Amino acid sequence: MSLRWNIAQKAELKWWKNYLKGKSPEEYLAWKKSYWQGFMKKIGLAIPKAESLLDAGCGPAGIFTIFENNQVVALDPLMDSYEKEIPHFSPSQYPNCKFVSQSLESFQSAEKFDQVYCINAINHVDDLQLAFQNLANQVKPGGRLVVSIDAHNHSFLKKIFQLIPGDILHPHQYNLEEYKKMMENTGVKITAEYRLDKAFIFDYWVLVGERSM
Repeated sequence: MSLRWNIAQKAELKWWKNYLKGKSPEEYLAWKKSYWQGFMKKIGLAIPKAESLLDAGCGPAGIFTIFENNQVVALDPLMDSYEKEIPHFSPSQYPNCKFVSQSLESFQSAEKFDQVYCINAINHVDDLQLAFQNLANQVKPGGRLVVSIDAHNHSFLKKIFQLIPGDILHPHQYNLEEYKKMMENTGVKITAEYRLDKAFIFDYWVLVGERSM
């Protein structure tokens, strides 16, 4: 793994610890579940029932928290650290989930998933092309892939961020069209795109795609 990715992972764990410090685990998790339910409504998706799901790059309180009626694999390279160092995350609270402490690029599953979610995570990986391809490989033919991204709005700022780590948590800096091309190059057809937040440097987008049969 690259030095920049390793630095970003250490910074990610530190960010979570600082962000959650002083927050009640019960209140935070209740708020987070409400956030994820609102997220699903914004992108026009119902919470699936009786389907197999992958939450890739899930963090300590990912979208897996609202998929209570599904068999879920929740994947994150920091999962072991979250369990040891963050009281807001306890695997025993989610008996339907299998937690895997592994990078997205190296994860392999013999069984493919009806739906794969990669929310607030694709910007954090080491090998972006491999990560997109591996996400697509985990989706059953005809299944759904949902990816959120922070996409640059200005070419000159994108170049600056690529040259100088101005955003330490996100090793990758691209615009929306570049991310869309990466996703579609894996054989996933983008069926919908949603801009959930607009800002000067980045816009926050969600891409929904379907893997070809």
